Amino acid sequence: MRNEIKKDKNIKKFCLYGFLKNLKFFEPYLLIYLMSNNISLLQIGLLYSIREIIVNLFEVPSGIVADYFGRKKELSLCFIFYIISFVLFFFCNDFVLATIAMIFFGFGEAFRTGTHKAMIYSYLDINGWESEKTFVYGRTRSFSLLGSTISSLLAILIILNIPSSNYIFLFATIPYILDFMLILSYPNTIDKESTKHDFNFKEMLKLIKESLLNKKGLRIILINDGLFAATISTIKDFIQPIMEMIIVTSGVLFFVNLSSDENLKIILGLVYAVINLFSAIASKRAYLLTQRFNSLLLINTLYISLAISLMLLGYYIYQPFIVFVIYFFIYIIFNIRKPIYVCQIDNYMNKKERATMLSIASLLKSLFIIILAPIIGYIADIGGINIVMYLLATILIVSLPLLRLKEV
Repeated sequence: MRNEIKKDKNIKKFCLYGFLKNLKFFEPYLLIYLMSNNISLLQIGLLYSIREIIVNLFEVPSGIVADYFGRKKELSLCFIFYIISFVLFFFCNDFVLATIAMIFFGFGEAFRTGTHKAMIYSYLDINGWESEKTFVYGRTRSFSLLGSTISSLLAILIILNIPSSNYIFLFATIPYILDFMLILSYPNTIDKESTKHDFNFKEMLKLIKESLLNKKGLRIILINDGLFAATISTIKDFIQPIMEMIIVTSGVLFFVNLSSDENLKIILGLVYAVINLFSAIASKRAYLLTQRFNSLLLINTLYISLAISLMLLGYYIYQPFIVFVIYFFIYIIFNIRKPIYVCQIDNYMNKKERATMLSIASLLKSLFIIILAPIIGYIADIGGINIVMYLLATILIVSLPLLRLKEV
């Protein structure tokens, strides 16, 4: 069956979608780019909160639109929002324009999250491959991370050969235009669930209420992953100012013929490439762990592992090699955990409302980011990034007794 899945042309399209989506050439340099425009870490935290507020406002409505009016149209629209965002970032020179750009980025995120997973699950149902959810999602996610790896390497070449850093956002529009065209080629059989034809908003709200209030297991796993994913999203780009601080203060140049700024750009590109490459391998092989260990035990163990990693990161914040190793480990556990979590949560959901429920999952993550991002940015500005890591580790440890997953 798995050989048949690998050869299927639409599965290949799903993989290509993720590969193109993750060609974000600006990613290794976003925080530094924003800071170069006199935007503080507190303001950057506010930008992330603004993005997540937009996601919160439109996350569930976008899922409803996808389920009832067509996923292809909804997903195509998200790439239009992304492209507008990239163009605005190209012209960005202050906090106001960055805010507008981030708002459009938030629209893109809201109209994307949950929808593509729902399309994949529908396709698996149609072909009788429901039992291979972890294998398929891990495979498609590995191509996304491979895209991130290639993106980081190409970003080095682009950033060193453009007039200024803002041009990298224009390059990022190219794969997103291609992904827009790819979505239009998806089969119409997965555009909507065949079990539902008439939109009933009242019925939808009732289903959401029943799922969140009456299903304790679903509620806990949603909050558990929301906090876990939000924590990583909040700290993932802090490696940029950490590496900048280490290179500038130490005066050590890894490439002696280049300036410190060029050294930073190359090192960040390589760091992201290595992390994403091994994350792709981890995601692709995650299903093997579920064959040997209980899925809920794995999710709980990786939750604890993140808390310990953040504690160590705070302690070793000024040692570049150790910082890289810890960041590397954090990305690995995140990308092992994600396919396992997505498979586990699908066992709790009504199949006909997948896009909506997956959007709710992403919405909870957004809520945590809205709360955490400005606080973390403020603390980083006044107390240092190491204090941020200690604080996040403490939050995870304190919340563990309430969010530990159990068999139901």
